[in-house]
Amino acid sequence: MVRVRFAPSPTGHLHIGGARTALFNWLFARHNNGNFILRIEDTDRSRSTEEYIESIIEALKWLGLDWDEGPFRQTDRMEIYQKIAYKLLEEGKAYRCYCSPQELEERRQRALKEGKTPRYDRRCRSLTEVLDKPFAIRFKMPFEGETYVDDLVKGRVIFKNSEIEDLVILRSDGTPTYNFCVVVDDFDMKITHVIRGEDHLNNTPKQIHIYHALGMELPAFAHIPMILGADKSRLSKRHGATAVLSYRDEGYLPEALVNYLVRLGWSYGDQEIFTREELIKYFSLENVGKANAVFNPEKLLWLNSEYIKLTDEAMLFEKVKPFLIKEGYLKENESVDISWACKAIKSLKERCRTLQELAHAMRYYLLDYVDIDLKAKAKYINSDSIPILKEVTEKLASLDEFTQPNIEKIFMDMVNKKNLKLGQVAQPVRVVITGSTVSPGIYEVLEILGKEKAIKRLRRVIDVS
Repeated sequence: MVRVRFAPSPTGHLHIGGARTALFNWLFARHNNGNFILRIEDTDRSRSTEEYIESIIEALKWLGLDWDEGPFRQTDRMEIYQKIAYKLLEEGKAYRCYCSPQELEERRQRALKEGKTPRYDRRCRSLTEVLDKPFAIRFKMPFEGETYVDDLVKGRVIFKNSEIEDLVILRSDGTPTYNFCVVVDDFDMKITHVIRGEDHLNNTPKQIHIYHALGMELPAFAHIPMILGADKSRLSKRHGATAVLSYRDEGYLPEALVNYLVRLGWSYGDQEIFTREELIKYFSLENVGKANAVFNPEKLLWLNSEYIKLTDEAMLFEKVKPFLIKEGYLKENESVDISWACKAIKSLKERCRTLQELAHAMRYYLLDYVDIDLKAKAKYINSDSIPILKEVTEKLASLDEFTQPNIEKIFMDMVNKKNLKLGQVAQPVRVVITGSTVSPGIYEVLEILGKEKAIKRLRRVIDVS
């Protein structure tokens, strides 16, 4: 059975790169009817926090990336790592290193000044005497030969063993290091495929040697391309990339973000928009590209707008509710007629790119009064338009059936009888009703808003003008 894992370090929130790695693993597992395991690599105690663990889990749940096993935490497995590290020591595959952090740093700085690659000089490797002082355990790497990584994405990658240093597998305080934990965990959890970012490729030969020393079978490796900003540098906040939960808070749909992430480095023909079922059906590592992907915030925004258009109005209302409540347009337990809400959303969703924008647009349907844009007010609410607004208001107030056809008739009668342009009637009304010069059709807006609110809003402006 295919078994893959996502193993974040909880030293920060889940960002775009980590989310895409989780997604590729999840899709590979689901496509192959395998298991997706969540493992928290929290051995860096100085930087790992419970807050980040909870944030990562919350982000995965929001994206809909459910796991079959876990979350496992490395801090619960310390005895296992220590036991195996000492086993390697007893077998002569590792050795005690008595060099202090200060000594190691001095040598590193010296090597840099001399233009050399800073690498441990193996001075403790040949020691046979056990000294009465703190020590770390280092793994014995081979001096000669090459290590081959037959990567499922990048193909064969060759590393010279002479360039791989004897890495520490257990620190002097008894805590294990990343490359060692990963091997032990992946073997214990029967991981068949290690799918991770290309930035981990240089760790792979080190891990392969540890696998061999422990007599463990290698998993298959797949290193996916990096995500870069538009300037081709490594993705960071300045490129518009933020934590996954920030996208949620800004009003992105999880389906849109998942669709966008999967297309960063993977393709299936020319298709851009996929259902989750299609992604599971079509996903394969063969279609993961070797070239780095470029993060484009505008493309993500476009994709989100497409998903908003495709989402059922009733479902969209449930998704936009928290934003309406947060902005004060709706009270926490206020009941809203769902058929009315669907009409309101239907009139707006083609124009809105995020749930935040949709919530802001819905304000003029929900509030009694709206703030009017000052420029729009100066241009359209004046001595010329007030008489028109008064007449429109009185005629609208006399309607028994407040419907689009009846509202339109009032507007068109005024246009024809007074020899006006439609904009001279519609725009002042639009500005009063919505607070701006842009909205869906004014007849539709008025019908959805309802007679009572519309008349109240119009009279309020007329009375103070």
